[in-house]
Amino acid sequence: MTGPVDFQLTDDQRALRDGTRALLAGRYGRDRLRAAVDDPAPDRALWRELGDAGFFALRLPEAAGGVGLGLPEAVLVFEEAGRALLPGPLVAGQLLAGVVDGVATGERVAGLCDAAADPVLWEHPAGCDEVVFLGEGAEGTMEGTRGARGRTGEAYRSAAAEVTCAPFASVDPLTPLARVTGWPRGAPLALDVPRLRREAALLTAAQQLGSAARTVEAAVCHARQREQFGAPIGSFQAIKHLCARMLVRAELARSAVYAAAVTGEALDVAGAKLLADEAAVRNARDCLQVHGGMGFTWEADVHLHLKRAWLRAECWGTAREAEERLADALPG
Repeated sequence: MTGPVDFQLTDDQRALRDGTRALLAGRYGRDRLRAAVDDPAPDRALWRELGDAGFFALRLPEAAGGVGLGLPEAVLVFEEAGRALLPGPLVAGQLLAGVVDGVATGERVAGLCDAAADPVLWEHPAGCDEVVFLGEGAEGTMEGTRGARGRTGEAYRSAAAEVTCAPFASVDPLTPLARVTGWPRGAPLALDVPRLRREAALLTAAQQLGSAARTVEAAVCHARQREQFGAPIGSFQAIKHLCARMLVRAELARSAVYAAAVTGEALDVAGAKLLADEAAVRNARDCLQVHGGMGFTWEADVHLHLKRAWLRAECWGTAREAEERLADALPG
């Protein structure tokens, strides 16, 4: 009989989390964030800085030039990336660091597309050097792939310049979108496609968790400073209830995401993504409510968290798909 499992962070994990937060605060602070909103062109200098810091090589073996850490540590790093609203195909960079040369160091940018679902690139190919497609599709085209989610399929690699796509409007000014319409299929890559899909969903959930936690802090900070009727609005019961519900959502999502990072099980990942998506979206909306009219202004960052949360909720597994998977696993 085994003893209880300890999900508490180790000292090294806390140091990694705190170090990542300090790194992003120094290299991607609010000024750089707002500059990226005004000009969403790929920031290759930032990408190389992340590569130099080991962001993408985190899980590569030390013998291959990596840091040699595991999925739980990657989740902590991506949680901080979500807090900072760090843009770009971060999930692809983490998962393809040992697949595409130059990705681990930040010299090259790779995109990842789930060809067995709606074939959308969550970063326009103009910002990528290579694109890896997961899942099977018709030869040279993406037609006939919708509804094929769940098939193991194969993985293929293409130069971004050879991929044809149709850009479309994105709700998030920091995340250009494009629907892939054609790509040259070469020799398949020897990749564990189901595992890549699970890990992409989990790392996306970690980003959602970071955003949910950040909006809790933003709401509480504003509630302490903003005064109405001679008192901070945080002293009002309605505001207290909003902030308390935000905290509960974030902590429930944190427990699920951290547990899924340890187990790596498909159902755990589905539950974590479901809870993290809900926490990110609803917390951002409640944060807007706490901020009142100023929360809806372009100068405030709250709307950026809401738009990013909406987008990530549709990436690597929607709420409906997660609910159906979890329901199918119930006894009877």
